[in-house]
Amino acid sequence: MAPIAVGDVIPDGSLSYFDEEDKVQAVNIHSLAAGKKVILFGVPGAFTPTCSLKHVPGFIEKADELKSKGVDKILCLSVNDPFVMKAWAKSFPENKHVLFLADGSAKYTHDLGLELDLSEKGLGTRSRRFALLVDDLKVKAANIESGGEFTVSSADDILKAL
Repeated sequence: MAPIAVGDVIPDGSLSYFDEEDKVQAVNIHSLAAGKKVILFGVPGAFTPTCSLKHVPGFIEKADELKSKGVDKILCLSVNDPFVMKAWAKSFPENKHVLFLADGSAKYTHDLGLELDLSEKGLGTRSRRFALLVDDLKVKAANIESGGEFTVSSADDILKAL
């Protein structure tokens, strides 16, 4: 399957997260993104070095600037279960705007065409690192990394697209 690209409508799919009352919630991506400008960025795994030290912190630090440019929601996607994503989100106490979404079975990641096979590293199917700027479900920018790189999917790179 070809990766999601500029001009495509993002597929709908169900992901999960823990809400403020510490209850797991299922949410459809279209319900989060319809009629809104959102950033959906994906990482290979919670608690992994580049994801935890660079990718997520960049979106947390730039959240106010992104929102000032019209972004309604910032969504972090990873092929992890909701319990892992909850623990990972708590490791960023300064976060106020990034919603951590679990794609435990990698189904949504597959629907995006952005799966990455890291079986040889003991990680199984994961997500490629990416950042999508989506306006009313339509992809306006698709910054998709090759392999484990971190060169085009940062918050600064998405800011250039706004």
